Amino acid sequence: MIPLPSDGSVSIAGRSPRLDVEAVEAVVTLPTFKRPEQLLETLASLRAQQTTRRFAVIVMENEAEARAGAKAALPLFEHGEMSGMVIIAHARGNCSAYNAGWQTAILQFPNFRHLLVIDDDEIADPQWLERMCGAAEALGADIVGGPQVPVFADPTHARWAEHPVFAPPYRMTGRVPALYSSGNLLVGRNVLTAMGPPFLDLKFNFMGGGDSDFLSRSAQKGFVLGWCAEAKVQETVPARRVEADWIRARSLRNGVISTLVEKKKRAGTPLAGAKVLLKSLALLAASPFRGMARLARTGSPAIAIYPVHVALGRVMAEFGYANEQYRQPEKN
Repeated sequence: MIPLPSDGSVSIAGRSPRLDVEAVEAVVTLPTFKRPEQLLETLASLRAQQTTRRFAVIVMENEAEARAGAKAALPLFEHGEMSGMVIIAHARGNCSAYNAGWQTAILQFPNFRHLLVIDDDEIADPQWLERMCGAAEALGADIVGGPQVPVFADPTHARWAEHPVFAPPYRMTGRVPALYSSGNLLVGRNVLTAMGPPFLDLKFNFMGGGDSDFLSRSAQKGFVLGWCAEAKVQETVPARRVEADWIRARSLRNGVISTLVEKKKRAGTPLAGAKVLLKSLALLAASPFRGMARLARTGSPAIAIYPVHVALGRVMAEFGYANEQYRQPEKN
């Protein structure tokens, strides 16, 4: 067995007995932070997967002190009800947790082909893993995204499902030019070995966007991206996330991430910074017109204002603005 990183950033809290690491074809990575009940629901949905593929689960506990998620999940692994392991990602932050899980997968499971990602506030469809892997193979895609279907804590909030903050970027299965989120994702082992650790840039740790940056860099490197509309996960959306200030903050953050990712993409090219700024200013100038078009199409002022907030976030990023919504994830 290849050991974990020697810097102490990752440790194994427990694993399933008689784990045949060489037989594992797919690894599901599942980060968690202070959501033990929801984590157990996510794990139950993974236990219910309908597939003949041999897969293992890596739970990445990112709360290194109380470890509520690890304590809740460990009995399932140690009693053999789940195949895989629970690790502690000692460095706090979204990107740190993903990096820990992805590197552990590479080090511990020598023959897996597909790595999948699901969050601890999501429930996987019983066909999720099979459909994601099948789409990657059918499309010849190195990375595949899938829809995160919002399930609102208050059913009266269902009207928010079409807001760009919650709506999926694509409706049809096929190859796509870009992906933005790791909430429902498949990444080929070939991508991970080519990109190398650390996979996600730690400067996005508490703001989010490390996944978007990783996906952008992967596409720039020539890896093929795909979308599987049938491979759904249901994402729990608390009432807090439909409040105006949260939607505004997330929209501004999306603009900030867009600027930061584009700057990294253009790094080393002539006048890169100036070109990004000019694009941001152009988007800001056009945003009221785009907003009016959305208003006419949807009748929703909240949807209409979204491009304005994103464009503002892009410009604000030039002045160092960063909304670290994951700094206190329990309030997010």
